[in-house]
Amino acid sequence: MGARTIFITGCGTGIGAATARLFAKNGWTVGGCDVDASRLQALQKELGSERFTCCYVADVRNRASITQAVETFAGASGGRLDAVFANAGVLFMGPDDQLKPEQKDLLVDVNVKGVIHTLDAAMPFLKNAAPGSHAVAMCSTSAEYGSPHHAVYSATKFFVRGYTEALNIEYRRQGINVSAVYVSYVNTSMVSGANFRPASVDRLGVKATADDVARRVWQAVHGQRSHWRVGLDARLTHFAVRLLGSWAAPIYARLTGL
Repeated sequence: MGARTIFITGCGTGIGAATARLFAKNGWTVGGCDVDASRLQALQKELGSERFTCCYVADVRNRASITQAVETFAGASGGRLDAVFANAGVLFMGPDDQLKPEQKDLLVDVNVKGVIHTLDAAMPFLKNAAPGSHAVAMCSTSAEYGSPHHAVYSATKFFVRGYTEALNIEYRRQGINVSAVYVSYVNTSMVSGANFRPASVDRLGVKATADDVARRVWQAVHGQRSHWRVGLDARLTHFAVRLLGSWAAPIYARLTGL
């Protein structure tokens, strides 16, 4: 058997690129897709074509596009895939009535449909590598409690949470672990380059790095849990919401200055 394989969506920059670097460094064969061809080419040049063997310009919103990318990559490994990381996502922050309809549509199309398309494409090949194969999706602490100034984004991450929790139960007997990674603000261009900066960014801070998240993905791919949280703030948020329930609303209001 050759090197283990992982396919990563949105791997041209940020968390996706950091995850590709980590897995390639540890001897995995990495394939991935992004909508930006130049970023993919730069990453392949950095990692080398022996480890980053396949890079595809593919949009996760397009089922046929992501399916073809995953099938081509897995086909080169005899139809097997050890892991998939549904990382591609978009973030728009701001008061709900100030977000444009097309921004809301894009949030749902990428963060919800994109995850469905990615896991649907990967599952047949994860089954061929089971038991011990893994599907991991990028989630957020905004899936703990509805987050003001992140309303639609938060809702998409609630979907990711429910979807991965359910699939982890469904596929357990087939030897496939399905999980999600939860993190607060990450120091990437998605946060630093945002047009709107919620008060919660300054009050919570931007503590996590892309490398921090990548290390958690590595643990998820080698573990059996369905929830993987990055950093103390993510764990504290989880416990606070579970303890307080709907009484957490005033805390969220204060964090966002509402």
